[in-house]
Amino acid sequence: MSHILHRMLSKTYPTAAGGEGMVLRDRDGREHIDASGGAAVSCLGHGHPDVLAAMHAQIDKLAYAHTSFFTTDAAEELADHLIARAPAGMGSVYFCSSGSEAIEACLKLARHYFVEKGETRRVNFISRRQSYHGITLGALSVGGRMKDRAPFEQMLMQGHHISPCYEYRGRRPDETSDEYGLRVADELEAKILELGPETVCAFVAETVVGATLGAVPAAPGYFRRIREICDRHGVLLILDEVMSGMGRTGTLHACEQEGIAPDLMAIAKGLGGGYAPIGAMLASKRIVETVRQGSGVFPHSQTYVGHPLACATALAVQQVIERDDLLANVRRQGARLEQRLRERFGNHHHVGDIRGRGHFWGVEIVADRSTKTPFDPALKLNARIKQAAQERGLLIYPMGGTADGTAGDHVLLAPPFIIDAATVDTIVERLGDALDASLASARPA
Repeated sequence: MSHILHRMLSKTYPTAAGGEGMVLRDRDGREHIDASGGAAVSCLGHGHPDVLAAMHAQIDKLAYAHTSFFTTDAAEELADHLIARAPAGMGSVYFCSSGSEAIEACLKLARHYFVEKGETRRVNFISRRQSYHGITLGALSVGGRMKDRAPFEQMLMQGHHISPCYEYRGRRPDETSDEYGLRVADELEAKILELGPETVCAFVAETVVGATLGAVPAAPGYFRRIREICDRHGVLLILDEVMSGMGRTGTLHACEQEGIAPDLMAIAKGLGGGYAPIGAMLASKRIVETVRQGSGVFPHSQTYVGHPLACATALAVQQVIERDDLLANVRRQGARLEQRLRERFGNHHHVGDIRGRGHFWGVEIVADRSTKTPFDPALKLNARIKQAAQERGLLIYPMGGTADGTAGDHVLLAPPFIIDAATVDTIVERLGDALDASLASARPA
């Protein structure tokens, strides 16, 4: 019996014993293609020799120094690297250990910025339903995945939510994609006016919605309108690129494809590629300069901020991605992945939508394709698909509640950036077999 408090207390988990490249191997010797990079984390796959060498070099030099006493070369060099490639206007980095922590830092700096400006009534954060921004209490408060919020609702700060930009289920038959995007973006302005612009601190959104909806990009023009609305009312724009950022969609930052820059941004998963726990907040020069000229203090700190080993690891990951031009491979093999998914599932009776960008794709499963009716949640179809895939040597990231927070199933694919064409084909083949087997097991005898 394990003494670990696992996320599913009734489940017995296999033990991961090793990994090379695209493959994870369990203690019994079974190999699994990591088609989701864990949770869209392992962008370089497993056991990359250059990253391991950088980790060894850093730990031989310095493992840890608290940031109340020192900065380190590792942290400074990573910050320089990130800011040189950051969206326009970004000037500072705050390092932490996870995506949830990065979101917490964004929320607190957004509030602190307005306190420094004397606009102390700005306490409200607006986000979207069917979003996920982390599991800590602040991140849960702004998140829109209601099943995660429910047990802790009375403990959370008040959250304000508008519709997601979810074209498959939200666009009306009489609308174009552009018209739909502008319509749901305008919900933000309506909510700001309802709350009072002088009370709104920030709007928080995933640039491409990750686990909750399954790799859903925004409709054309959506984020440009969002940026305009935020600017008009002096509201900060916080982009959550914890899952979709750092090359996952084919550009280093997903917002590059939207033609906008945020005021604050959270990154994590692909930053360190799973080799060490690390996340970061990127902050605009305007925000940081306001604090610098005011109190000069950001009242937020955690023990492992700027951890030297994590920073050296993340820098090595980012240098390998750039040196080997892996974002070009993301675009190239991402196009192949889209093509193969559409070939295999485009006419499947129970696949309602295929969407995504780069190495970030979602396949939404439905009971009735014509009506988009989801399967009964009691069937736990997403869990069946995950199990069937793992039995076939494939690791994927399915989720339930896609349609409305309760019903709906999708599969998320987020393979490492090193993938080749043959592995893309194998992933789609095994996923197809797993999906069909799961559907057959879900039907009444």
